[in-house]
Amino acid sequence: MSNISIVIIDDSTANLELLSTVLAAEDVKIFTSADPEEGLDIVFRESPAIVLTDLVMPGLTGMDVLERIVAFDPAIEVILMTGHASPESALEAIRKGASDYLTKPVSIAALRERISGLLNDARVRMRAHDLEDQLLRTSSFEGMIGRSPALVEMAARIRRVAPHYKTALITGGTGAGKELAASALHRLSPVSKGRFVILNCSAVVETLFESELFGHMRGAFTGAEKDKMGLFEYADKGTIFLDEIGDMPLSTQAKLLRTLQNQEVLRVGSLTPRRIDVRVIAATHRDLRQAIVDKSFREDLFYRLSMIEIRMPSLAERKDDLPLLARHFIEKFSRQFRKEIRGLTRRAEIVIARHDWPGNVRELENAIGHGCMMAVGETIDVRDLPEYLLSPTNRVVTAPVQAATPSTLESHEKRLIAEALEQANGNQSKAARSLRIGRDALRYKLKKHGFDTSSDTDLPDAVTARPGE
Repeated sequence: MSNISIVIIDDSTANLELLSTVLAAEDVKIFTSADPEEGLDIVFRESPAIVLTDLVMPGLTGMDVLERIVAFDPAIEVILMTGHASPESALEAIRKGASDYLTKPVSIAALRERISGLLNDARVRMRAHDLEDQLLRTSSFEGMIGRSPALVEMAARIRRVAPHYKTALITGGTGAGKELAASALHRLSPVSKGRFVILNCSAVVETLFESELFGHMRGAFTGAEKDKMGLFEYADKGTIFLDEIGDMPLSTQAKLLRTLQNQEVLRVGSLTPRRIDVRVIAATHRDLRQAIVDKSFREDLFYRLSMIEIRMPSLAERKDDLPLLARHFIEKFSRQFRKEIRGLTRRAEIVIARHDWPGNVRELENAIGHGCMMAVGETIDVRDLPEYLLSPTNRVVTAPVQAATPSTLESHEKRLIAEALEQANGNQSKAARSLRIGRDALRYKLKKHGFDTSSDTDLPDAVTARPGE
């Protein structure tokens, strides 16, 4: 594990020396600053576990420092120290997120005991973080991430039936991972070396269904200029996956049933059936039993398909997997967007945990992708997540996150930096704090985007790109 960091901010150098000596430990890195502005820069750069700050200082007060640290990362434990204690200021500090409020002169024994407890908590969190990394590496089943009982049970069922099935039905909500389950069935089956062919039934025009599935002969209908192989023939000695089979027309359902029963296809316009050997996996988010009652799905086809039925658990049923899934998607989008994102802030984790995820894993992927795209620093905060997550009554699922081009991301980052500089009147330290990144990181980004860094306060130079940029 890496060292744990403590930042001490106090305008008294004597107090800084005393506290840094008292709190020294083998696995603890201590940073000190007599300037609260500089101390905040250290906090943004190092992301410490603990910050000790004096309450009364020139420039920024301890309350100002507390507010900015909580806005940056509420997981950081902030302890305020003051020689001018009052019940009112103590209550205000605790209300604003302080971990403790100590009166000077601080008892060394009491301080050591308090810091020791916070350090032990930080070590536990670091071990948990390491364990999550290990779990992520070992908690993947054919591309499905998680260790919840619901997912483990589903994975065990797939392993049992994969060697034997000829037809299977996968049910579950939109975005639950039905295609991943179908792919797992195929890869673990005896025909894994054959093709895995996918057809989304909801995306096919009704008049073209038979041609897509079974093929056609030249001249069978207007526009049939040559013979065409259907997907069943193409998937011979392999697997065909019929996604959203509940959207298949009744007329095509009848011919599909005959194909499953006889293991042969008849091209449109042909009189000669062709033998095939295909495993069929169907999937739907609909209630097919209700569809049978509504006369929109054939009962005999349902029983043919559902000899083996695998139900995908919803994300609401496997919320224990949220941390692993979030970490997986953060790593994925960090690579895709070429950004260094190390995780979620504590309050962003709370927002993720309280949402019921009606769009399942796909919705979570979209939310994390949005967060990675919007984040300027190394962590995803609440303001980086889609706005609808902050409203418990809003259940609109966002559209899938598309792979953003580097230019799109760079333009977004450049605009945020320009806005921060403008609001800070060109002061780079203030801009860095509003962006929740260190000043060194900001200067690097200024150079990367072609900003003029020769002046720290001259607004026109600070926010204007070089000619040609």
